[in-house]
Amino acid sequence: MIPIAKPLVGDEEKRAVADVLSSGMLASGPKVKEFEERFAKYVGVKYAVATSSGTTALHLALLSLGIGKGDEVIVPSFSFIATANAILFCGAKPVFCDIDPKTYNIDTDKIEKLITNRTKAILPVHLYGQPADLKPIMEIAEKHNLYVIGDAAQAHGAEYDGKKIGSFGDVECFSFYPTKNMTTGEGGMITTNSKDIAEMARSLENHGREKTQWGYEHMRLGYNYRMTDMEAAIGIEQLKKLDRFNDARIKNARFYDEELEEVEGIVTPYVMENAKHVYHQYTIRVKRKKREKLIEIFKKKGIGYGIYYPKPLHFYPHLRKFAHEDLKNSENVADEVISIPVHPGLKEEDLVLIVDAIREGVR
Repeated sequence: MIPIAKPLVGDEEKRAVADVLSSGMLASGPKVKEFEERFAKYVGVKYAVATSSGTTALHLALLSLGIGKGDEVIVPSFSFIATANAILFCGAKPVFCDIDPKTYNIDTDKIEKLITNRTKAILPVHLYGQPADLKPIMEIAEKHNLYVIGDAAQAHGAEYDGKKIGSFGDVECFSFYPTKNMTTGEGGMITTNSKDIAEMARSLENHGREKTQWGYEHMRLGYNYRMTDMEAAIGIEQLKKLDRFNDARIKNARFYDEELEEVEGIVTPYVMENAKHVYHQYTIRVKRKKREKLIEIFKKKGIGYGIYYPKPLHFYPHLRKFAHEDLKNSENVADEVISIPVHPGLKEEDLVLIVDAIREGVR
C-alpha cells in the first residue's frame, strides 16, 4: 500500500519526547516557548503562539482581532471545513468567495464586490501548499481597512515573492496535523508581527489569563487551547527537517509534472511564477467519470488517494445559507480534483507505479 500521506518521525523526535517525559514538565512549558521562537524565526516574524490545533489557531486569531457577532469575513468557498467553522465559532458570518480554477485559491477579482459595511477581514487559504495571490489581497484590505488572516494550514515553508508564508497580513495560522508537511501529532501555530495580537492570543488560549502578581487572574473569557511540551518537542525536530521534506515533495511533484504533462484528460497543478509551492497535496483534475475509474484502479493497486474536497463549503447544511450563485468554479473543481501521494517517503518505483496507474485509468 502506498499511503496518501506518511508522517516521517525519526529517532530525534522519539528522544526529544523521552526527554520531556523524563523532565516531568509535560504541559505547556519551556519546549513550547522554544518551538514558538524557532518557528517565528523560520517564517520571519516577531511572534508565534503555539496552539492545540490549526482550528484553534484560526479561532484565536479571529478573536484576537476582535471579530465577533455581526461581523463578516470573506473566505474561499473551497477549503477544509475548519476555515469557515472558525468564523462561526466567533458568531461572525462567512462570506464565500469563488476560487481561481487554476490555483484553487481565492479569486482576487471577486473579493471587492463582496465587501459590505460589516466586513472585517479577508481570510485567504494557501490551498495544497501554494500561496494565495497576496499582493492584490493586501491592496484591497488596505483600501477598505480590513484585516488579513492567512490560513496556512497546508503551506509550511511556502513562499510568495521570496517571503515565507506566515509573514503576511495581520496574522497567519498553521496546522501540525500528522498529514501536514511537518507535524507535532496535533497542534497549531499563530504567527504575527503584532505584540498586541500575540498577547491577546496567549491570554485567550489559556483561560483568559494575564500576567499579574498572582498569576491566576483571568481578565476575559478564554479557552484551553494550549500545546503541550511533548508536541512542541516533536515540532522542534520536525522544523529542522522541514526544508528537506519540502525539497523531496517538490522533486516528486516535478516528476509527476513531466510524466503527466502529455496525458490526455489530466490537468496538473498550476504554479504562480512568484510562488514557491510546497505540495502538501499534489492535486490533479480529471473529469468525474474518469476520476471514478482512477479510484477503482488506485484501490486495486493499493495506491492511496484523497478527494480534497468532495464538496465546496457552501454545500454543507450549516453553511448552505451563506451560498450565492457566483460559486461555480468551486463546485466544478470539487467534482474533478483528486490528490495523489507526494510525501517524502515515496520511492522512485512508487512514483512510476502511480503514473502508470493514472495512464491506465484515463486511457
